[in-house]
Amino acid sequence: MDVSITEAKDRLTELIRSVEKGENVVITRHGKPVAQLTPPPPPKERKVRWGTMRGKIHMKPGWDRPLTVDEFLSGDF
Repeated sequence: MDVSITEAKDRLTELIRSVEKGENVVITRHGKPVAQLTPPPPPKERKVRWGTMRGKIHMKPGWDRPLTVDEFLSGDF
């Protein structure tokens, strides 16, 4: 859909609704395209890949043992 800048100012809400439905809107000045409203690209899926940190994170032996109250309060763990 092509609309002039003046028309785009008057119908912005309607044009945004059209874009939300997947339509492209070309804004023109004196009949020449100067801008385009398009829907954003879909978000990229981030897949969790098990084992990607293997060998990169090292935990001290006993890292999961319960702390004594004194160890916890001292912050030395």
